[in-house]
Amino acid sequence: MKKFLFVTFLLITAVWGGDIVLTGTVISDGQKMVGSRYMGYVKKVYVKLGDKVKREDDLYEIESAEFDILKTQSNLMLEQAQLALEYWRDRLHVLNKKRERAKKNFGMNGFDWDDMETQIENVKAMMESTKIMVKHAAEQVKQMAVVFNYLKMKAPSDGVVVQKNIKVGDMIMPGMLAIVIVDTENLEIDVSISESIIGKVREGMRIPVEIPSLQYKTIGTIHAIIPDANPMTHKIKMRVTFDKKRLNIFPGMYAKVRIPN
Repeated sequence: MKKFLFVTFLLITAVWGGDIVLTGTVISDGQKMVGSRYMGYVKKVYVKLGDKVKREDDLYEIESAEFDILKTQSNLMLEQAQLALEYWRDRLHVLNKKRERAKKNFGMNGFDWDDMETQIENVKAMMESTKIMVKHAAEQVKQMAVVFNYLKMKAPSDGVVVQKNIKVGDMIMPGMLAIVIVDTENLEIDVSISESIIGKVREGMRIPVEIPSLQYKTIGTIHAIIPDANPMTHKIKMRVTFDKKRLNIFPGMYAKVRIPN
């Protein structure tokens, strides 16, 4: 008896004019969960519940005092490496000029000539070593730029803020869920159907859809038929897409679909 009541509560099916009417819930086809990659205190929150955001809009920002120091150190390392590379380039230029003049004037004995060649080779080796330092320092600067991008989190897509778990001053941890954004334009209806109905539906099938609270009726399309993750429930999920037009239809609203019997 309890099982029968539970199934009736979840499904609530009725037969109207020979058709099977099922209840479902409006859901979003695009839900984005925004978290943090780094630990820190929340410096500023730019959105509140219900706000509509566009892609790349600022959502929140983490305190960046420690990262500011690391960024400054990275920039300083790159600047020093570039200065060192410029020094060795100038030094090589001077030695090459000196060697050219010695060739023209024959003003250098064999011992001095060998010493000159050795100096040039040493300077070239230092230049190659310094180039590697510049490359590593530049990569470090790029990494810090990426970190700073994650300190100010931006919206990954258009949508509405439906969940906000942070406020200014909160400590946020890596992987912690901070904000949830849902796409209110691409909506679907999630319906549970029993085994006895599975033979009456198929993907691509067009069926009547109703949003009772708005007295809105339209025609939807069965987008997917998905087995339930729990085989003990003997239920199957069905997703129905529909056009919301310009109505205020949001995820979580009650809906009905009608299956021809």
